[in-house]
Amino acid sequence: MIGARQGIIVYLHTLKQVKMLRRFGNIHYVSKKLKYVVLYTNMADIDSTVEKLKSYSFIKKVDVSQKPFIKTDYENSKPDKAKEYDYKMGI
Repeated sequence: MIGARQGIIVYLHTLKQVKMLRRFGNIHYVSKKLKYVVLYTNMADIDSTVEKLKSYSFIKKVDVSQKPFIKTDYENSKPDKAKEYDYKMGI
């Protein structure tokens, strides 16, 4: 069963070693133009994975996604009454 996951963005010098990154997690996206890879791995292993990735010479930079830590509960999420009326009319 897959637990909590977190994204890692890995910037590369060349795309030759993209297949080698599969052992660190699931590759979600590869940008050929900008030469970066988005991969997902377990949150428990994120620190050790980032340190291993930084040790390779073909990697420029490693960024960790902050999406799991962003609050998605909004305080004023109720729509305005005037707008709600317009949506019902189909305008």
